[in-house]
Amino acid sequence: MNNLVNITIDGRKYQVENGKNLVDAAKENGIYVPTLCHFHEVNPPLGTCRICTVMVNGKTTTSCTTKVHEGMEVEINSPELLNTRKAIIEMLFAEGNHFCPSCEKSGNCDMQNLGYDMGITKSRFPHVYSNKVVDFTSKRMIMESNRCILCKRCVEEVKTSEGKDVFSFVKRGVNTRVQIDYAEEEKLTEAEAMHAMNLCPVGAILVKGMIYEQPFGARKYDVGGKDKTPEFEEKYNKSGSKNKYIVATTSLAGCFGCHMSLLDIDTDILDVLDVVEFNKSPLTDIKTFTKRCDIGIVEGGCANSENIEVLKEFRKKCDILVVVGECSINGGIPAMRNFVPLKECLEEAYINGLTSEIGANVIPNHEELPKLLYNVFPCNEIVKIDYHIPGCPPNANHIWKVVKNILLDEEYSITHEEFKYD
Repeated sequence: MNNLVNITIDGRKYQVENGKNLVDAAKENGIYVPTLCHFHEVNPPLGTCRICTVMVNGKTTTSCTTKVHEGMEVEINSPELLNTRKAIIEMLFAEGNHFCPSCEKSGNCDMQNLGYDMGITKSRFPHVYSNKVVDFTSKRMIMESNRCILCKRCVEEVKTSEGKDVFSFVKRGVNTRVQIDYAEEEKLTEAEAMHAMNLCPVGAILVKGMIYEQPFGARKYDVGGKDKTPEFEEKYNKSGSKNKYIVATTSLAGCFGCHMSLLDIDTDILDVLDVVEFNKSPLTDIKTFTKRCDIGIVEGGCANSENIEVLKEFRKKCDILVVVGECSINGGIPAMRNFVPLKECLEEAYINGLTSEIGANVIPNHEELPKLLYNVFPCNEIVKIDYHIPGCPPNANHIWKVVKNILLDEEYSITHEEFKYD
């Protein structure tokens, strides 16, 4: 019996099986619809993440919960829908503790990979840094609620051999979180526990002792980078002159790793120096601006009053401002203190810490010391940033490729191999 129906997707006609899930029907015809909560074994579909949002007959809906039927008109890849999906991913990054460089799931994270595919370099929304429960009580699992996106996969899919739920939602509204039933968790086999960890699209569910079983570089979404050093072309000359581009760099709250990466092009730095003059920069030890700069390169976030002052100065003195690395984009590792009150951080570091000097229970406080902010802030929450280069740190060749194309005002594309958050 012919069970095919005619539908239209983005203006093109297709014949698909009547009643089939729209995500699957689109996939069979080579059309990709991104999802996070959708899982082929969960029926009915969850429809919780909203990333697969499409337009069906002029109305917005989730494609994972939609069955195809005769005459259906679907929009999947309109500019508005692409921007909506991108905004949803950006909100998920901003709402949770998604520091890719320090996350055990990095390289195997579905949300991280969607970020790569959508070309997300930063979130347009301010980071929340909410402090949720990290549950280590379970015998084999860790539940990191700060990363959980409430997709509900684990709640619906992970069960014991007796059909009992291992995970469940507790509390309501913004306080909703996933809780582990410790007694039922103990009944899971090792394979079932690993399935729960792999089922999670982010790094919220971790199995103790198995977190790093698969090494970085050999994970699901890891792709070997291509080492191609971009050479500056002859047309770097401004209006035919031999004037060099003026570049300034600085490091705020971070580890200085991005500056080290800048120098990792080794002897090719000589080619860069043919066309670039460094002004205020730790690379030249020039402490103050002596001329206006074409481009400013900033690594690190803002953790104290001095960081903010330096960043604002760079914004004033540089025509184009580029931030490099995870710390500048979401606060990075320094921003992990945002989940603990500043007073507690200082007391732990200087008074209660195991390495604190006995009797020296004094928190440093001097008028010449920069004042710590209550949070570590990404640079774009302080000043306008023109370009963002994610990574921890980004590859040197990638950094200079972006800088070169910005200076030469050329369009450029970033390959999947180059685009990394970690």
